[in-house]
Amino acid sequence: MPLLDPENWQSHNLAGGEYAVTEPATGDPLGTVTLASAEDVTAAAGAARAAQAEWARAPHFVRAAVLRKAGDLFTAHADELRDWIVRESGSIPGKADFELHVAAQECYEAAALASRPAGQVLPSEAARLSYTRRIPVGVVGVISPFNAPLILSIRSVAPALALGNGVVLKPDPRTAVCGGLALAAVFAEAGLPEGLLQVLPGGPEAGQALVADPQVPVISFTGSTAAGRAVGEAAGRHLKRVHLELGGNSALIVLEDADIDAVISTAAWGSFFHQGQICMTTGRHLVHASLYEEYIERLAAKADSLAVGDPHREHVHLGPIIDDAQLAKIHGLVESSTARGAKLAAGGTHDRLFYRPTVLAGVDDSTPAYAEEVFGPVAPVRSFSTVDEAAALASDGPYGLSLGIVTRDTACGLDLAERVPTGIVHINDQTVNDEAVAPFGGIAASGTGARFGGEANLEAFTDLRWTTVRGDVAGYPF
Repeated sequence: MPLLDPENWQSHNLAGGEYAVTEPATGDPLGTVTLASAEDVTAAAGAARAAQAEWARAPHFVRAAVLRKAGDLFTAHADELRDWIVRESGSIPGKADFELHVAAQECYEAAALASRPAGQVLPSEAARLSYTRRIPVGVVGVISPFNAPLILSIRSVAPALALGNGVVLKPDPRTAVCGGLALAAVFAEAGLPEGLLQVLPGGPEAGQALVADPQVPVISFTGSTAAGRAVGEAAGRHLKRVHLELGGNSALIVLEDADIDAVISTAAWGSFFHQGQICMTTGRHLVHASLYEEYIERLAAKADSLAVGDPHREHVHLGPIIDDAQLAKIHGLVESSTARGAKLAAGGTHDRLFYRPTVLAGVDDSTPAYAEEVFGPVAPVRSFSTVDEAAALASDGPYGLSLGIVTRDTACGLDLAERVPTGIVHINDQTVNDEAVAPFGGIAASGTGARFGGEANLEAFTDLRWTTVRGDVAGYPF
């Protein structure tokens, strides 16, 4: 029996209007969902808050069992969910499989959080028991984007639920199914008590209402830096804790001793995986001058060899860009870059939403596609002469998400990594990596640090309470 039923997606309880879910590769409709209004957010937050109190009191093994079951269901329904991820988000099947794998692992890791030690016994100057205890925050608001919709929703939803919270999830309406309704269906089948997980596809109005709602003390936001600034400012006015995972313009540094035969595949994956629509995408290739010309030639050849098309009906390496607005942004950055002197070594063209993987040579600080986050399959390549210059170039700019360094001298790579401010570093790998067990996040314009994964989830979705207990009532001088 299918997990997802499009007949049930038009909720009469939501007042935000109908939204057509479409397939970017074809423009064909996949279903219709009902969007949430600001009033719907208020009602959903109240329902989650009402359900959360009993859930927080549930034994840890009860919460863990639901999370483990949810992880199993992502695997059991993989064929159906893979199809939705491919068609709705334009992912190739391999990328969809990766999302499903991570979703299951996020649930299993979250299940383990439920039984983690909840606090510490502290020394005290008084004759009393003094201890700390982690308690659920109450209701967590999750706002997730379109590019890796399942991963970027589940990585907050799963640990928040496991730690005893309710959740209001607002997925991007462009991926309302695989970023929202799929989670609702999985957790319902896993036995999550009704009301705890509220899924509200919606636009900016719903997001603003979620950030402002006094029933939701913590916001977990993944999206662009511009939108993240607005969320952070609004949350600050309401004295809310906010976790921001934002954009990036990550560098891949290729040192003089790098294996050029090995690095090209790594470099291409970093820039072209999922059409470059990944926050960790390699947006700047910094290549030693002695390798620069060969690197450009071989990366361009690799780009030209990659198939772009409909991932649901063809075997391709790249699928479609999510929509016309994003395509226009990508192509505009490429055109303005070539107008300023960058050389188009490969790509730079598109057929409908299918953008060719693009390589730009001769870039500098004034090249828009080098200086800005493109969020598309574009690889600007720049040369450097010394390790000091590479460190300076990689450190330049507002972002600090991920860094890749390719070298045969790993000690040199580690030393170089220490000189570049960034949240994530990969030696002899590209910039796009993710694991459920690892803390994830960037610094500066890329976000508020490692707030997802591993022990970081404890900080993200609980409050630390200090408690003391005495045998007798304390006495005071007056």
